[in-house]
Amino acid sequence: MRKLMWFSIGFTLAVICFAYFFSGGILLLLAVICGALIAVLFLIRKNYCRTLAIVMIGASVGFIYCLTYDSLFLSYARAYDGESQYIQLEATDYSFDTDYGSAVDCATELDGRNYKVRLYYQNDEAIEPGDRICGNVELRFTPKDSAGNSTYHKGEGIFLLGFADDDMELNETPRLPAKYIAAYLRKSIAQRISEIFPQSTAAFGSALLLGDDSNISYRDNIAFQKSGIRHVIAVSGLHVSILFSVLYFFTGKKRSLTLLIGLPVLLLFAAVAGFTPSVVRACLMQALVILAIAVNKEYDTFSALSFAVLVMLFINPLTVTSVSFQLSVGSMIGIFAFSGPIRNYLQDDKRFGKPKGKSIKARLKRWFVGSVSVSVSALIVTLPLCAAYFGTVSVIGIVTNLLTLWVISFIFCGIIIACVLSLIWMPLGIGVGWIVSVPIHYVLMTARLLSSIPFGVAYTDSPYTILWIVTTCILLLVFLIIKRKSPLLLVLSVTVMYGISLFMTWAEPRTANFQLTVLDVGQGQCVLLQSKEEAFLIDCGGEDSQYTATIALNALGAQGIHKLDGLILTHYDKDHAGGAVYLTQVMPVSRLYLPDTDPQNEIRCYFEEQEIPVSWVKRNTSIDCNTGKISLYPAESEAEGNESSMCILFQIENCDILITGDRDIDGESRLLQQAKIPGLDVLVVGHHGASTSTGLDLLYETKPKIAVISVGEDNPHGHPHMQTLRRLQRVDCLIRRTDLEGTIIIRG
Repeated sequence: MRKLMWFSIGFTLAVICFAYFFSGGILLLLAVICGALIAVLFLIRKNYCRTLAIVMIGASVGFIYCLTYDSLFLSYARAYDGESQYIQLEATDYSFDTDYGSAVDCATELDGRNYKVRLYYQNDEAIEPGDRICGNVELRFTPKDSAGNSTYHKGEGIFLLGFADDDMELNETPRLPAKYIAAYLRKSIAQRISEIFPQSTAAFGSALLLGDDSNISYRDNIAFQKSGIRHVIAVSGLHVSILFSVLYFFTGKKRSLTLLIGLPVLLLFAAVAGFTPSVVRACLMQALVILAIAVNKEYDTFSALSFAVLVMLFINPLTVTSVSFQLSVGSMIGIFAFSGPIRNYLQDDKRFGKPKGKSIKARLKRWFVGSVSVSVSALIVTLPLCAAYFGTVSVIGIVTNLLTLWVISFIFCGIIIACVLSLIWMPLGIGVGWIVSVPIHYVLMTARLLSSIPFGVAYTDSPYTILWIVTTCILLLVFLIIKRKSPLLLVLSVTVMYGISLFMTWAEPRTANFQLTVLDVGQGQCVLLQSKEEAFLIDCGGEDSQYTATIALNALGAQGIHKLDGLILTHYDKDHAGGAVYLTQVMPVSRLYLPDTDPQNEIRCYFEEQEIPVSWVKRNTSIDCNTGKISLYPAESEAEGNESSMCILFQIENCDILITGDRDIDGESRLLQQAKIPGLDVLVVGHHGASTSTGLDLLYETKPKIAVISVGEDNPHGHPHMQTLRRLQRVDCLIRRTDLEGTIIIRG
C-alpha cells in the first residue's frame, strides 16, 4: 500500500509544477524526462531506486494528466478571459453580500463544457438555487495566467468570475431542484441555529457545524487567528472525527450498520459544508476508516491520505493551490510523521511515563500527552504555511489548543442535539442552546484573552520574525532526529531567539527620526507615519475592507505598535476608509481625525457612534508628532466624494511628506492657495495615479524627490495613468509603486 503513497507524492509534485510554474509543451517534456528516469531507475536493482521510480511514475502520469486537463478544459475557459458574453447561468447556491454588491455561485455551459462561475452583480436582489440568470456578463479567468489578478477561487473549482450588467434578467425557479438540497439544508440549519442560540454564540455555532464563518465578527476572527485556533471554525478532520464518533456510538459499533449509514452521512455532511478541500479530505479518509472496519482490514493512514489527495487532485488539479487543502494535508503529514516520536518521548519513564488506568490523573496525563504531541507535530508542517499565507504565527497557540480543544467535541454534539430537539419542540431546543452557549462563551473568552497578549503572536512582516521561524523549524526537526534530546535547551533557545527578534523588530523603526510605510493594500490606500514612539495611520481602505484591515494590523504588530496615537482619514470612500471600520475594532486608537464632510456617509455615521475620541477637522489643524508636525488641510465643507479629501503634510527636520487623498488637479490648486506647501521629499500621489490628479501646478511648486503610488496590480481603472507618470517624469522624481514593489518603506 505504501506504493500508493510514493505514487501520490510524484503526482502531487507534478500538479504543483503545473499550478505554479509550467504549462503547455513544457509539461509534456517533463513527462518524457520522468519516463527516461523511470527506465534508468528500474535498471538499478536497489530498493531506493525502485521507490524513486514509483515517484517518477506518479510525476509522469501527473504531468500528462495536467496537460490533458489544461487542453480539454481550462483552455476553453481561458479563451473567455476579458470577454463579454450573453449567457445563461443557473444559481447553485444562495446569493451573499460583498463589499461591492452581491455575488452568487452559478453553473453554465460554454463550448459544451460545464463551468462553475462566481457571478457578481450590483442590485440587492436575492437569488436562490435553481434560479436562472440571463444577460451580458464580463468573464474573467481565475488561474495564474489570467489577464487579471489570480484569485483563490481556482482551488474551489471556480475558473471564471462573472460581472453582470445592471439589466440582467432573473427567472426564479418555482421549486427547489433536488440536486440543491444540500444548499437548502445548510441555509436551514444556519437559520435554525440563529433561532435557538443567543445572538452572541449563534455565529460560532454555524461556523463550527457548517464551516460558515460569514457571521463571525472581525474581532473574533482575528482573536481565533492570533490565539491559534482558527482551525476550529474551518470544518476539517476534527469535526469529521467527532461526527464519526457519534455515529459509531449510535450504531452500537456494528460494522455493517456503520457502513450502511456512515458513508451517506459523510457525503451529506461534506455537501452541507460546501465540499471545501479540508472537509472533502477528512471525509474521504473517514470513509476509508469505515470501509476498513467493515471488511476487518488494517487502516493505513499514509495510504488513506494518499488516496484522498489523488481523488481531489484528479477532480481538480488546482485544488493544490487552496490554502485549506495545504493546511489540511500539511497538518495530517505532520501528525502522522511526528506525533508518534513526540508521544513516545513524553511517555518515557523519565518524564510522564505511560499513563495507565482510568483514574483522573491517568486520564489527564493521556489528554496532555496526546494534545501536545498532535499540536506540536501539526505545527512543524503548518507553521511555515501560516506564516506565508496569514502573515502571523501564533506563539500562544499550543496553550490555547490545550485550553479549548477538549470542549469542542461537547459543543459540536450539543449543537446537533439542540437542532434535533428544536424540531420536536422549539423551547426544548432553545434550552439546550442556552446550555451549549456556556462552553462556547468559554472558548470565545479564552481566544479573546490570549489573543490580547502583546507578544503572543509573531508577524512575518518583520524579517527578524522570518529568521526566527526558519530557525525554530530547523531546531524542531533536529530535536526530533537526535537521540539525546534536551527539551529545556530547545525551549530556552526558541524563547531567547524570539525575544531577540521582538526587540529588533521594535527597535529598528525607532532608531530613525521618521519612517513612512505605504502598505500594499491593492487598489486602495493605507499609510503609516512614525516618529520615534508615535505612530499615525493615514487612511485604511482597499478592495476588501477586512483584508485591508488585517494587512494594516499585521504591519503595525510587526513594528511593535499595539496602539495608534491617531487615525486620520482623508475622506470616506471605501478604498480609503473601509478597512478603518474593522481596524478600530481590534486596534486601540487614541484619537480619530475626520473631515467634516459627507454627513450621510455610512462610514462617518459608524464612527460617530463609537466611543473613540473624534476631532472633526473643519479648518487647518496641526498635530504634534514627537519631533515632527502633521498639518491637516480639509476641503470645503460642501465638497463631496473625491473632492472632499483632506490633505496631510508631515514635516520633521529636513523631510516633508504630502498626502493628497483623491483630490483632483483643481483641488490641488486650492490646496496651494490654502497653505504654504514646501518642497517635498516624498509625495504620496493622489487618486492612485489617476490622470485627473497630480497636476503640473502641484509638481512644479513642490518638486518632489520621490513619488509613491498606492495602486493595485492590473486594476480595472488603468491606474497609474500614463499621463500622470509622464508628469512625474517631467519633474525628475523617483517613481515607486506598490503594485511593483509591494509595501514601500522610507526611513530618514
